[in-house]
Amino acid sequence: MTDMLFAAIMIGGVGLFVGVFLGFASKVFAVKVNVKEKEIREILPGANCGACGYSGCDALAAALVRGEAPANACVVGRDPVANQIRWIIGGENERAVHKVAFVRCSGDCNSTFDRYEYTGPKSCASVALAPQGGPKSCSFGCIGCGDCAKVCDYGALSIVRGVAVVDEEKCLDCRKCMNACPKGLIVEIPYYRAAHIGCMNPLKGKSVMENCRIGCIACGKCAKNCPAQAIDLSGGFPVIDYEKCTDCGACREGCPRHCII
Repeated sequence: MTDMLFAAIMIGGVGLFVGVFLGFASKVFAVKVNVKEKEIREILPGANCGACGYSGCDALAAALVRGEAPANACVVGRDPVANQIRWIIGGENERAVHKVAFVRCSGDCNSTFDRYEYTGPKSCASVALAPQGGPKSCSFGCIGCGDCAKVCDYGALSIVRGVAVVDEEKCLDCRKCMNACPKGLIVEIPYYRAAHIGCMNPLKGKSVMENCRIGCIACGKCAKNCPAQAIDLSGGFPVIDYEKCTDCGACREGCPRHCII
């Protein structure tokens, strides 16, 4: 009986000591939580998509408090979230540019052909490793296996006639599709702009025409017809500077290949 009582007292004493020690340690080693950081974290949508350039919403909240990220850094939350963050940390009331993903390839199955029969895993990442970058006649075009659609959490991508197409109304610009495309065909574009070039083939003339009916041949007419000088051809294929673009439509009307969407 005495031994049992002694054991109970010992266990209770050890438990009391450990409890007091842990309580003391929690106060001494406690990490102070920034109130603003906590408030911002509650505002952020919690997608943890990394589109803001940080590992997740927690990291972004910390960066915002430190002044290392702009109030409109969250591309998922857009203006509503950005405005709430400004109330907390202050800053200018700059408007977040609404951007969406765009697949720079229009070469669907009606415009291209297969050079050989591919047998292997049906994924863009695998097909891209095949000879000539895959069986598609254009080595620079969309493979069409849907790796981008598989990683999209918002159902904004689908495969239409062998080419990935973005539903701009569903796209939240999380950039997961951009990282999933082995050909680097998916880019960001401003939602409100009207003209987009649907080709990234760096070749010219006959080399393009033999492999795609609507591929860009780098003739330069779009750049010459642009009154705002918003199209640059220095990289081998045309790129629109949306800061200069006025949506006049001259590039689209003058394109002989009809690859400006």
